Amino acid sequence: MNELRAARSLTTLPVVTLGGDVVAQVKDTLFDTAAGRVTGFTLSGRGLLSGPLKQSLPWTAVHSLGHDAVMIVDAGALAETTVAVARREAQQGRVLHAKVLTDEGAEVGTVLDVVVEGGTSGRVVGFRIAAGKGLAQGSGRRRHRVYVPRGETLTVTGRALVIPADATRYVADDLPAFAARVGAFHAGRKGTPP
Repeated sequence: MNELRAARSLTTLPVVTLGGDVVAQVKDTLFDTAAGRVTGFTLSGRGLLSGPLKQSLPWTAVHSLGHDAVMIVDAGALAETTVAVARREAQQGRVLHAKVLTDEGAEVGTVLDVVVEGGTSGRVVGFRIAAGKGLAQGSGRRRHRVYVPRGETLTVTGRALVIPADATRYVADDLPAFAARVGAFHAGRKGTPP
């Protein structure tokens, strides 16, 4: 499995051509929640005072999502994007602050971030959530933050995210441990003991 990245950590990553030219930086990450994949990025110019660009970067044009940059073949990979299309795609991927429910009806927390697999897949593998009392023990004043895997099917209504109940057995406190838990979750779903 490639390195896992929190979607919020992608904001401000430089978009770099294979020739080494920095052409933009990531502003927002867009998702297709039904498919569980990144569909692209909205962009801004480089620098503190640079505003949003009229161009976006579709996932199909991404050569690789790395730790330090989003790599593209050349600047021709950027595509003109109308505001309406960008808004519609962003609406489809809006999961932050949604309640997390299991398919058995238990509320287990609230979405803080989306976890994406780096490399070339753009696959959403899980979520960072503020865990509810049923999922993580601890002080009620300080919510415990954990990572939970995404199931193969995913329901997002804008107010709620529904995950398989068995995903709650594979939570992790940090991203490095979460990568192993995602693998165990998927192995367990295929009938292999976790």
